[in-house]
Amino acid sequence: MPDTVTLLAAAADQQGPGDTLRIVLAASMVGAVLLAWFLLRGYRDNDHND
Repeated sequence: MPDTVTLLAAAADQQGPGDTLRIVLAASMVGAVLLAWFLLRGYRDNDHND
């Protein structure tokens, strides 16, 4: 049976999509907020054209 420390060291050497996925998710959330702000600001009623 392989040693646990050896398995953990081997797993640590393998780079996953962690950082890239984190950046993509953060950029998507910022983009969604900006898109919502841009779309919703058109529904504001600042003209008062009664």
